[in-house]
Amino acid sequence: MVYLLYGTENYLIEKEIHNIINKCNIEDINISKYDLLNDNIKDVIDDALTLSLFASNKMIICSNAYIFSRKNVKSAVTQNLDILLEYLENQNPNTELVFILPHETIDSVKKITKALKKNGVIKDFNKEKNINSIVKDMFADYKIDYKTINLFIDRIGDNLELLNSEANKLLMYKYNEKEITMEDVDSFINKNIDLDIFKLIEAIINKNKDSAMEIYHEMLKYNEEPIKIIIMLANQIRIIYQSKVLYKEGYTEKDIAKKLGIHPYRIKLALQNASKYSDKKLIDNLERLADLDIQIKSGTIDKKLGLDLFILGF
Repeated sequence: MVYLLYGTENYLIEKEIHNIINKCNIEDINISKYDLLNDNIKDVIDDALTLSLFASNKMIICSNAYIFSRKNVKSAVTQNLDILLEYLENQNPNTELVFILPHETIDSVKKITKALKKNGVIKDFNKEKNINSIVKDMFADYKIDYKTINLFIDRIGDNLELLNSEANKLLMYKYNEKEITMEDVDSFINKNIDLDIFKLIEAIINKNKDSAMEIYHEMLKYNEEPIKIIIMLANQIRIIYQSKVLYKEGYTEKDIAKKLGIHPYRIKLALQNASKYSDKKLIDNLERLADLDIQIKSGTIDKKLGLDLFILGF
């Protein structure tokens, strides 16, 4: 069988590959990998047609399969897709050929994509809405309730690879008990600063100074460096400013997200916040943060106090 797995959720793609391996009883020694930005598709097909010396089934994994996308990516080789088209019509039943495209979309009108859809399997692995069930599956052999799962997600965010990494730590920590509690998550999993920085930005921009100070001091409890917070704060204000400028130039939210390489939802929030401040006010605050960074590094102001004063004066 030939598969095309595309999307930005690498964790889900890896999980699907693992499922195929288990279903087809493929051992590690019978798995080969290629990168289509550097390897020739002819070598891939030659491998696919060759019988395994060790078992009846084998798997070939081809990363960076931009041959199924509209996206122009520089490649070291020019691929002859006729070879793949011919293979799709005459597949080796003992080979599981998997193409991975790390991109949000495929080009459905391409001849090669249509051929694979007809003679193979195409699966979408973009942002998964039901994240709770995925996390529940990460703790499959352990007892864990949904309140604990929600706390776990709240601490870490929706990055599935990071969630899986932190879940594995908890699984090792509670290996004997086989139960994950809210106390375990609370004591063992640190808050992800990326989550709080968005809350901090919202509180600052909405002039909710009490909330902003509470969030900031909560971040300090987790030993987050004020300098790091200043850098992230400046990045967020810069996104708001850039989004505002581009929007006034006629760019859509989707265009801005693509141009800045940022998730569309963050652009949506940035534009909502941008309407509350003038360009000058945003630039002034960026300059204030730059000056604060210099003052802290030169020792002319305490780093915690300096950021306190910035938040109160925003």
